Amino acid sequence: MSAAEILQPSRRGVFAGLQPEPILTRIALVMGLSLLLTIPAFLLDGRMFQGENVWVKPIKFQLALAIYFGTLAVYAAFLPRGLLETPRLRFFLVVVGFATLAEMIWIGGAAMFATASHFNTTPLLYGVYLLMGAFAVLLTSASLVLGLAFWRDRGSALPEAVRLSLSLGLILTFALTLIVAGTLSARSGHFVGTPTQGAALPLLGWSREVGDLRVAHFFATHALHVVPLFGIAALTLRRDRPARILVWAGAGAFAAFTIFTFVQALSGRPFP
Repeated sequence: MSAAEILQPSRRGVFAGLQPEPILTRIALVMGLSLLLTIPAFLLDGRMFQGENVWVKPIKFQLALAIYFGTLAVYAAFLPRGLLETPRLRFFLVVVGFATLAEMIWIGGAAMFATASHFNTTPLLYGVYLLMGAFAVLLTSASLVLGLAFWRDRGSALPEAVRLSLSLGLILTFALTLIVAGTLSARSGHFVGTPTQGAALPLLGWSREVGDLRVAHFFATHALHVVPLFGIAALTLRRDRPARILVWAGAGAFAAFTIFTFVQALSGRPFP
């Protein structure tokens, strides 16, 4: 099926006048612009913590959060305007923005003092670490809220397979991340075992010696990007039922794969 056929006249109206959700867009922009502080710090500050520059972790989180909220902002544009403009939802998104800013202040502050932002069990900072964990659940719940909104929007002008894939991808992002991140927060670190040689996958840094829970965490947080691809692929199927089956199967396969990497790490085995 060609792009012209996919975007039939009845579908083209879906894309008319679309605007990313403003609060989510602002959060994404703040995260992106904050890199103007941390990248120069990375270039000028050579201090190391646990084998890497102290500013690497803040930069990773800034990039991840900018992509996450930017994606949510674009997805939210396909929801009914009336839903997005309710005082309750707007208040929720403002609170999410506050939680996100607090997270980055905590992680950036830890980098500034060359200490751990995660798994920090010192008496003074452990309480803050627990609070940041609660904030992390709150900011991740934004994907759940949007996922449920897509699930209920049965009158959407989006193709059914796409609407379903957006819903499942967003909901799985929350559910899988909650499982993996919850397990991570209850441990003393992301390794299951003790690395000896420090062998790791290039760029990603995942251990090639022992189990590494960051693998499952990475896949869990990207369900909102991967699962909608099955919805797009399903557009090649001309009937709704086979398209829905493809989306459900793709979402199930991705969830199973993420859980596999989670169990693999917990058993102390490296990925892949």
